[in-house]
Amino acid sequence: MKESNLYDVIGIGIGPYNLGLAALIEERSNLKALFFDQTEELNWHPGMLIDGTDLQVPFIADLVTFANPTSKFTFLNYLHTKNRLHKYFFFHQFEMPRQEYNAYVKWVVKQLPTCQFQSEVIDVQEFSDHYEVKVHHSDQKITKKYRTKHIVLGTGTTPSIPINNAAISKQKMHHSSEYTFYKKSSQKGDKIVVIGSGQSAAEIFYDLLKIQDEQGYHLTWFTRSPGFLQLDNSMLGQEVFSPDYVDYFHGLDFEERIDSLDHLGQLRKGIDGETLKSIYKLLYHKSIDNKPQPIIIQPATEINHVENKANALLLEGKQWQSQQQIIYKADKVILATGYKPNIPKWFYKRFEDKIEWEGENLFKVDKNFKISFKDQTRENFIYTLTNLEHSHGTGATNLGLAVDRNMQIINEIAGKTLYPLQRDTVFSQFQLKNSDQD
Repeated sequence: MKESNLYDVIGIGIGPYNLGLAALIEERSNLKALFFDQTEELNWHPGMLIDGTDLQVPFIADLVTFANPTSKFTFLNYLHTKNRLHKYFFFHQFEMPRQEYNAYVKWVVKQLPTCQFQSEVIDVQEFSDHYEVKVHHSDQKITKKYRTKHIVLGTGTTPSIPINNAAISKQKMHHSSEYTFYKKSSQKGDKIVVIGSGQSAAEIFYDLLKIQDEQGYHLTWFTRSPGFLQLDNSMLGQEVFSPDYVDYFHGLDFEERIDSLDHLGQLRKGIDGETLKSIYKLLYHKSIDNKPQPIIIQPATEINHVENKANALLLEGKQWQSQQQIIYKADKVILATGYKPNIPKWFYKRFEDKIEWEGENLFKVDKNFKISFKDQTRENFIYTLTNLEHSHGTGATNLGLAVDRNMQIINEIAGKTLYPLQRDTVFSQFQLKNSDQD
């Protein structure tokens, strides 16, 4: 079945990025848009909705505030609508609780009829003046085709598991994105191992540490990082998460961009200081009687192989600074090993040979977030909200910068400035202007 109408834009995937785009289109444009997602409903990282955890960004980095603080889709309006504004005022915290952020995005999506779930995009074909998007609607058990001038790829990420492993059940080993789904099963193990260096690893370790005494398991935390490094939350340091820095970063050569990502590690992937403090305080209280604790916390340790052996999991790796080989037995393993871009198979099938690439699996993206095609005469574009770190920098996954990105995409598709961009917004500048050198 083919949809005869021509849309201005179709968004593929509905997470915070495309949801913010849908909200901004709804409020201040006449653009005809649809957004599809294969899941039953929007749930933001449900496997990591650990009680008491917060986002690492302020509530101002909601879906719309940086574009339009008076929007009905702001987090503050969500609180007001839910009669929670006074509670949040007395909460005295800039960062949103993670579970409340999930409730907030669910509240927004219910107000947007352009967002359709249980709708999987299974193919996209290109024609001379439009794209044809093939969608399977599982709730209706039908497949339809939709025509659109432009596409926005918002398919997010998928778990990265850089460890060789045999067929191991998720009851024994799983990614951090599924932590709460298997938490009860994990607690039944005698030896639990958490692998990873970032915020997710720290939150999971702390969550398991809090209930360790009542459950009676041994708890281990391995990370290949040289230490358990704190996120740099300094005010000037955080200015790399600004539109000004994104503009600067995009203008660098590819090699310089990749090198810059490595240098900004503590601004991108460190652990929140309060989380580290909470872990240390709990460890200290456990140590008061000086009895040995069934806990191992070891950095500079890379685990590269896990296999089932004699009803246990055998972990193999090394402490890379001392070159000590590691063979370690465990019952449960939780892999907080990050994520990688989720690029649909149909994308490679249909467009791999038509677009420009900067590196392996790294497509070239222009300043306004369009994937660069070899044919530069085209007027129908694919914008991307994923696989952007190499092109737009360390803030590619930052929720606040996602709003500025959506503003640029909307303005370009609309052909006029619906959302004025704000620049010169920070105290830092990232290269001298000619006038500064006089």
